[in-house]
This record gives sequence, C-alpha cells and structure tokens, in this order.
Amino acid sequence: MGEEASCNAISEMEAATNARPAKENGRAPAVAEVVAQEAAADPRLQGISDAIRVVPHFPKHGIMFNDITTLLLRPRVFKDAVDLFVERYRGMRIDAVAGIEARGFIFGPAVALAIGAKFIPLRKPRKLPGEVISEKYVLEYGTDCLEMHVGAIERPGERVLITDDLVATGGTLCAAIRLLERAEADVVECACLIGLPKFKDFYKLNGKPVYVLVESRESDK
Repeated sequence: MGEEASCNAISEMEAATNARPAKENGRAPAVAEVVAQEAAADPRLQGISDAIRVVPHFPKHGIMFNDITTLLLRPRVFKDAVDLFVERYRGMRIDAVAGIEARGFIFGPAVALAIGAKFIPLRKPRKLPGEVISEKYVLEYGTDCLEMHVGAIERPGERVLITDDLVATGGTLCAAIRLLERAEADVVECACLIGLPKFKDFYKLNGKPVYVLVESRESDK
C-alpha cells in the first residue's frame, strides 16, 4: 500500500482547480456525493464497503487501518470489486496493468487477465531479479522506492493502468506514475479500491485521474 507519502504536495494538489471534477449547476460535487450516487445506482459498492474491516490504531496509534483481507474472504464481494474495475477499463485499450506492491498485486492481475492486458509488478527495492529502473519517493519519516524491470514497457506509448488498494496522500501512486512515464508509457488512470475522505477534493495525481470504488470508513460502528 504505502500511501503515507507526500507527492510533492501532490503537484501542489494540481493547483486545486485542475484537480476538481467538472461543475454541475455551478458546483463541483464532492467525492462523497459521487460515491453515494454510484452506490445507490450499483448495490455492489455498498457490499464492498461493508466487507472492509476498520482496525483502530494499526500499524501505529491514531491510524484507522482499512483492512481488505475481510473482503477477500467473501468471494462474491471480491469478484464484484474486480468486475467493477473490469467494466470500467475493458473498452479503454489498456495494454498493461501495473500493480504496486503489495496489495496492488491482489486486484491488478485479475483485472489484467479479464481485459487482455499484461501485468507489471512495481516492487520494493531488491525484489526483482533483473535489471531495473527505480523511482524514490518521500515518506513522512524518510524515503522509499519502487522498481520495475527494464523492458516491462515494450514500446513507447503503451497505455497503462496503475492499481493499488488505497489512495491517501498519493505519494506512492505519484512515484509509480513517474516511473512508468520514464519508460515512455502513457499512464491512463490510477485505480484504487479505497479513497480517504479527507482527500476528497483532489481527483488527479501528476495530472492523471484517480478512480476509487469506495470511501474509507473511520470505524466499524
């Protein structure tokens, strides 16, 4: 997951204006409204939200951890999540799905197979055996790095979807975007199962749209 990172202020939060969706009746809808509207239209989204467990004070005090392992124990709901991503991306000419270690590996391969795309693992340092390119990013207390095999992007302009389980500050996703763009890929979108409400006004990272199925919950109450 690793979404504790900054993204150079998420490209100054895309100057706020570029990061907001188009206005309707003079007002831009918040993500909470969009998610509520989609949930009303598709009951699968509520089932997905209900299947995610919230664990207080994990991995450290003050963090409300959204645990997707409870969703994975429910095959129908797990399939619903994959199906929703597949329905969105099947017609978008995606050449590759890039999954961020580790939970991006859960949804990414399933989506890639269903839409006829290859899967590219974006891994932490020293996990890939071949020649790699690397991209560092800033964490709250230090730095981390993503790596990808050289040659994973086989031609310039390959259309790539990035997957992870959760987007918070967006730092890890931004690093993934930069890494893929250095290999001359065309990053189409980032897809995450969960998005944090406190970042609800920002829809883009490094100019790329972020698609979220459900909002995170603060507790199981």
